[in-house]
Amino acid sequence: MDMKRLTVPFFVVVAIVALLVASPVLSRVLVFPRTEFFTELYILGSNGTAENYPFNITSGQSYTITLGIGNQLGYCAYYVVEVKFRNETQSAPSAFDNTPSTLPSLFNITAFVADQGVWEMPLTFSWSYTYNVSLLEVYFVNMTVNDVVLNLQGSSTAWNATESRYYGDLIFELWIFNATTSVFQYHERYVDLKLNMTV
Repeated sequence: MDMKRLTVPFFVVVAIVALLVASPVLSRVLVFPRTEFFTELYILGSNGTAENYPFNITSGQSYTITLGIGNQLGYCAYYVVEVKFRNETQSAPSAFDNTPSTLPSLFNITAFVADQGVWEMPLTFSWSYTYNVSLLEVYFVNMTVNDVVLNLQGSSTAWNATESRYYGDLIFELWIFNATTSVFQYHERYVDLKLNMTV
């Protein structure tokens, strides 16, 4: 048997085995450039997972969720979350146009989040409202977020026969500080809770 013929395949096999053995170590030493930069905005239910979100709301009852921001932008970012509440006829944020709701913010939450950091905040909220049985309408008095009372007088929602509910939508819009222009701009992200205001 010719030894020269076996030498090249032998060294190829040894090199492949050496790379396979060394790959876990190399993956810790080598730094690959980040190619995706983004922000995550999310809400968690009362048990800290992506379930058990409040839906059937009762006037005067408190509900708890967790609001979270994950920063993967490559730098420390300064965020504002605008909290808005609407009925089904009022302006909603658009994922298609990447535009925010035209409704005014009822409550602002600010957060500095380090690069590759996560910020979370528990939110407890409740509504006070009355019901008009003859008009099939719910009239809002106020909404409370983390013990801050927000005036909702003049807002209402009508019975939606198709969905069999009194529609409410609690919106969390993400805004980010632009250091170049020194203003907050809509960061094209929002999450919301679709609610049934029970009577």
